[in-house]
Amino acid sequence: MSGRTRRKLRVVFCASEAAPFVKTGGLGDVAGSLPHELRRCGSKVSVILPKYRRIPAEYRDKMNHVADFWMNLGWRNVWCGVDHLNYHSIDYYFIDNEDYFGRDTIYGDFDDGERFAFFSKAITECLGRVPELAGTDILHCNDWQTALSCVFLREFYKGLPGYDNVKTVFSIHNVKFQGQYGDEVMSDICGLADTAAAGQMYTAPKTINFMKGALLYADTITTVSPTYAEELKTPFYGEGLDDIFRDRAWKLHGILNGIDTQEYDPRTDSGIASHYSVDDLSGKAACKAALQEELGLEVDPSRPLAVMVSRLTKQKGCDLVQYALGQLLDRSVQVAVLGTGEGQYEDSLRYFDWKYKGQMCARIDFDSKLSHRMYAGADLFLMPSQFEPCGLSQMISMRYGTLPVVRETGGLKDSVVPYNKFTGEGTGFSFANFNGDEFAATVLNACEVFWTDKDAWEGLMRNAMGADFGWRRAANQYLDAYHDLHPEVIPYNKKRNR
Repeated sequence: MSGRTRRKLRVVFCASEAAPFVKTGGLGDVAGSLPHELRRCGSKVSVILPKYRRIPAEYRDKMNHVADFWMNLGWRNVWCGVDHLNYHSIDYYFIDNEDYFGRDTIYGDFDDGERFAFFSKAITECLGRVPELAGTDILHCNDWQTALSCVFLREFYKGLPGYDNVKTVFSIHNVKFQGQYGDEVMSDICGLADTAAAGQMYTAPKTINFMKGALLYADTITTVSPTYAEELKTPFYGEGLDDIFRDRAWKLHGILNGIDTQEYDPRTDSGIASHYSVDDLSGKAACKAALQEELGLEVDPSRPLAVMVSRLTKQKGCDLVQYALGQLLDRSVQVAVLGTGEGQYEDSLRYFDWKYKGQMCARIDFDSKLSHRMYAGADLFLMPSQFEPCGLSQMISMRYGTLPVVRETGGLKDSVVPYNKFTGEGTGFSFANFNGDEFAATVLNACEVFWTDKDAWEGLMRNAMGADFGWRRAANQYLDAYHDLHPEVIPYNKKRNR
């Protein structure tokens, strides 16, 4: 293929959330960043999102109405509007229907099955009704909220002009959330009751599964890290769908997420006490002192400061943190936690805050600005997850030279290289089993390096800060998956941007 490159593909990326418009978790980060990198790598990318009421007025007021139509949803004939906004050279299309999206909530309503079935059907309709989306090559769907688009496309649109060229990619960000509803949804909302192939969406006699539908119908399946792709094939991680992942292993790809390296950059971050870089680490000490003072901890550079920024749930390893805290605090390790979640963990952390004043701080809150200061000011970042499809926090912490302590699962295993004391290699510390003693021992082993070998510690910091977690690598891997579905090539005199 010397002197040739694959043709520019037209990609429609659809998701239920995307930064900066609306974000509740990692999906919003991915959908906010990946399309821009796909465009920079040479694709024509558009994004389709619901037009939620919660989208800030600064964006809503700039949208232009470009289309509206009535469409079938089961026995219903429902109205759908389409608004457009060009943001940072990406065309965003917002699906409008006040009944479904004119609410204060994003998820968790009683009719989420109907809301996101409508959204999925509207996506497929837009490919034929919005002129700018004509000629779409790749429809890239994300998580269960868009899963039915893969099903609708093949069952209702096959053979229609402009649709047969469309190939579908379905990305799983967390298999725990699958979109499971009563079987009345199959006929009453989806209109699929008389479609024999769609009957495979059942996971129980009266339960259908939106995500299962996408796994069966999509041309390619991706998930957010190579290790998680392998884990999904096992009963523990597969959440009842492991047999499908094993059967379709040939089209399952694990692609590690990236992070926004401009937002998370200690050289330019305006919210931290002092700037620093991989070549000049001196500002890190000022960030640590400022954080210790802000959190009411003893300002002491000789004491390792371990932080955790997370939802407080079992999945995130809060059981292990509860178990290990006493051991860590008794060894003069400082600990600070920022996050909200389940009451038992919030109360436990408040207790340790009360008992170990000056050494332990629990901020039961969501504070993005404080999280930046914690990434920059800490020595260690705690992430002992029970499972972690990808994880972004460990990448962000490494960007700031804060060494992660992680369990070897999912994207944590793929992104953190464990410290090797013989070679000096590594970007953090890791342990294998979901065990409190193993977690505590790993944290204390990391602290021993901090206390006894400053050169090794600085080497690890530089290794971590030098790791490449930008979106370019991931975007090129997605392009490889897209072009596997559209292998056409044309003469071109430029090499693909890598």
